[in-house]
Amino acid sequence: MAIVLGPNQYGKAEVRVVAVDRSTPQHSLVDLNVSSALRGDFSAAHLTGDNAHVLTTDAQKNTVFAFARDGIASPEAFGIRLATHFAGSYPWISGARVAVESYGWDRITVGGQPHDHAFRRAGAEVRTAVVTADDSRLHVVAGLTDLVVLKTTGSEFWGFPRDAYTTLAETRDRILATAVTARWRYLGTDLDWHGVFDTVRTTMLEAFASTHSLALQQTLHAMGAAVLETVPEVAEVRLSMPNKHHFLQDLSAFGLDNPDVVYHADDRPYGLIEGTVLRDDVPPAEVAWQGTPGFV
Repeated sequence: MAIVLGPNQYGKAEVRVVAVDRSTPQHSLVDLNVSSALRGDFSAAHLTGDNAHVLTTDAQKNTVFAFARDGIASPEAFGIRLATHFAGSYPWISGARVAVESYGWDRITVGGQPHDHAFRRAGAEVRTAVVTADDSRLHVVAGLTDLVVLKTTGSEFWGFPRDAYTTLAETRDRILATAVTARWRYLGTDLDWHGVFDTVRTTMLEAFASTHSLALQQTLHAMGAAVLETVPEVAEVRLSMPNKHHFLQDLSAFGLDNPDVVYHADDRPYGLIEGTVLRDDVPPAEVAWQGTPGFV
């Protein structure tokens, strides 16, 4: 038996960079969390401690800040610039993966008008982008996390098998809520990144709202299918959707009825629904998903 080195990568995780555009009186703000990972011939570092092929993680961090000086434009465009640079920086580096989280900020309203340079965080939702440069090819996977959505009706759940441990009652009307994590792979690398992101996000929200759901799985598929039907630049959509349960609260101890008015929001445990919706005529690109956990 021989012991050999398997797949490996290294990089700088979670570089927090904030860039302010002051070119006009109305400033703009970009707030990112950037992680880089390099792939290639790093066996000597692992086997003998020889660092001749190691581009330091400190240099990777500094590159993020230096590239931000020239403007960020969008998470996807920034990720493409960084991944292309890292993958081409030395002959022994064969690929690079750059993951970007983008935190939204809204302008504070003062006297009915948006303030020029005062902001508030937009909430828990985070825009994401992962760019992989591999074998002279670029793969862009965009997405979002913690998009919390809820419907007060238009959702049912019944017809499931019952065994000795089943206690859940069937329902023809329930609250449906989830925190969507979605990622989608683009077919191109030169797109209107802000525009196509907004279209995908809006399409998913509209599908969630308009689908009369018999299962959260059905809603997941409807959201992914709607994106593929609407946005030809998207090859596949992967979604992870926890079921944020809302249970009708029993008020009988207080002599009160509860005609579907008061619910207890239970944060755990929760059902976790995950799935992929894809075009059957587009080749897979699993390298684009390497290092992106949490999806089937």
